[in-house]
Order: sequence, then structure tokens, then C-alpha cells
Amino acid sequence: MTEPLSYDDFLKVDIRVGRIVEVVDFERAKIPAYKLKIDFGAEIGIKQTSARFKTNYTPEQLMNRQCLAVVNFPPKNIGGFMSEVLLLGVPRPGGGLVLVSPVENADLGGRLY
Repeated sequence: MTEPLSYDDFLKVDIRVGRIVEVVDFERAKIPAYKLKIDFGAEIGIKQTSARFKTNYTPEQLMNRQCLAVVNFPPKNIGGFMSEVLLLGVPRPGGGLVLVSPVENADLGGRLY
């Protein structure tokens, strides 16, 4: 079990709704991955990230799909690619990841509380 945190600690993690607007292969990645561009609406704009969803999703399955991502981590250099947000996923039975996304259509940039 992880260390308990307060609600104020949770609020420091800024998780927002985005829509995937571009998907390309990330050829330099050590683990199969895509480079994604995600639109978070007018306030945050379009951000890029890499994601290890390649074994479970085609580019067509990811395009225009809503997702949740942490938008307030500092950028991270991954194989020469600057990742600006952390796309959220959970383990899939048998391996791979399931993209975390709203069940219903949500406002772009909407914050998770």
C-alpha cells in the first residue's frame, strides 16, 4: 500500500480531459510506443507525449478519442522526444495498457476532481 495523502496533495496533481489529434509511431522507443498530440482545449492547448499503447491500440482506435492526462509534470526527454504530459493507463489482463478516458463525452480541458 502506498503512503496516505491529503486531499490537498491530490489537488496538486492536475488531471485533465484531452482529445488525441495525432498518432505516429515512436521508432526510437525501447518499448513499442506512439507519439501523440493531445488537444486540451483553449486554456492548455495541444501538448505532446509518448504512450505505450501500441500493443493494444491502432492509430485509428486512438485518433479523436478522449483521454485523461496529468498536465502539470515537468517535460521529460524520452528517447530524444520531449513529453509534455503523462497520459493515464491501467494494466490490461494478459498484458498491455487500457487508456483511461471519460465514459461520456466531456469538455476538453475539464479537470478531474
